[in-house]
Amino acid sequence: MLLPPKVTDRAYARLAEINETTDIPQALRVAVDGGGCSGFQYEIKLDQPESDDLVLEKNGQKVLVDSVSLPFLADAVIDFSDELIGARFVIENPNATSSCGCGTSFSM
Repeated sequence: MLLPPKVTDRAYARLAEINETTDIPQALRVAVDGGGCSGFQYEIKLDQPESDDLVLEKNGQKVLVDSVSLPFLADAVIDFSDELIGARFVIENPNATSSCGCGTSFSM
């Protein structure tokens, strides 16, 4: 059985900060597309829920994963990293056999 991805409190908190600056709250969509340096790449954007999405929710904040991307993100951790080199949402994916230095591309 595939376990859904987990979302850290830091990621939900950052999404809440983003949504405080907008009139229409958005969900964070995490998807997997073909391409990138290593074969697959993550797409992370603000979006609205679709009918086939898995919706992960905490404190009114929503993270969306579409049904096609879900197997690639099984048991992954969606986090927010705020470092000197920049702040961004990051994905720790146990399914990825390798990843690229860009941090958004991986292979399985």
